Amino acid sequence: MAAKSLKIPTVLNSDELLDKAFGRASKVTINGTDALDKMKKTTLGRVTAIGDIIKDTLDKYVDTFPRIEKEEDFFPELVNLVVGLDQYKKSLGAVRWASNRTEILRSEALRKIRRSKDPRYIDMARNEFYGRISSVLRQISRDLLFLQSARDKIRKLPFVSANVPTLVVAGFPNVGKSRIVSELSTAEPQVAPYPFTTKGIIIGHMDEGWRRFQVIDTPGLLDRDFEDRNAIEKQAVLALKYLTHVILFVMDPSETCGYTLEKQEALLESVQRGFGGVEIIVAESKSDILRTESGRLFFSSETGENVDVLRKTVVDALRRVDLGEEEDV
Repeated sequence: MAAKSLKIPTVLNSDELLDKAFGRASKVTINGTDALDKMKKTTLGRVTAIGDIIKDTLDKYVDTFPRIEKEEDFFPELVNLVVGLDQYKKSLGAVRWASNRTEILRSEALRKIRRSKDPRYIDMARNEFYGRISSVLRQISRDLLFLQSARDKIRKLPFVSANVPTLVVAGFPNVGKSRIVSELSTAEPQVAPYPFTTKGIIIGHMDEGWRRFQVIDTPGLLDRDFEDRNAIEKQAVLALKYLTHVILFVMDPSETCGYTLEKQEALLESVQRGFGGVEIIVAESKSDILRTESGRLFFSSETGENVDVLRKTVVDALRRVDLGEEEDV
């Protein structure tokens, strides 16, 4: 699961990290009892500084990137969709290896320098360490570049909690999902009169007394196989698959969304088949344009008609969800 705030630091490439470490180390100067003692102590200090900076930086990357503890869950699936799980794990593993290798090389270099009384040997041990640590970082240069890109993408992923009753809003594009999500929750999704205005999953919350519910606006769902969907549509499917406790399926009987009512009914049937046991609330939007005789709940985000009724229906359904101990959001 994603953390509330993914504070992943900026990932430096191998050259940037080397420049940072060597630059800071070059400022280290330690006095000694004589020239040799000063040289040895300064060299020890610089090797220690380089090792510490590189290891601490690499460890921070490993620690702050989210762990993938359970692959059959929403966040790992979303990470896989956005950046690719195999490469994600490989790159983090490579960074972890480089951190461990840095510690070993630093310890070996410090041991050689401490034992030496020959300035030439001290220089040789220092230069050997510089070369080997540079080689280690260049071995993971592609992994650092990958993590640079992954960081930017992962930081944009929504925070979701699997332990909070969750309403997923679904339906074809432009039927009014984003608008009703903004009415029901704290989310402020973009609303515009053209399909696929939602560029990713948007999370909002509903507070009812002491309880908090999660509301998720999905991109428009199209009635076709998962493999044939684009990346935006796949995010919607993942939301439905892993997060849903209640579905609000929005239909546009006016067909101003660009999809016939027949196609919308077919998609509803597909969702009903795929989510047996999940309560599905079907609501017809744009009642200010057209109201049918279907007997379904109807509403208009434009005029506010029945929005309060829809909210009560949704809240009642979410209150019936039993997840045991709830998690604060």
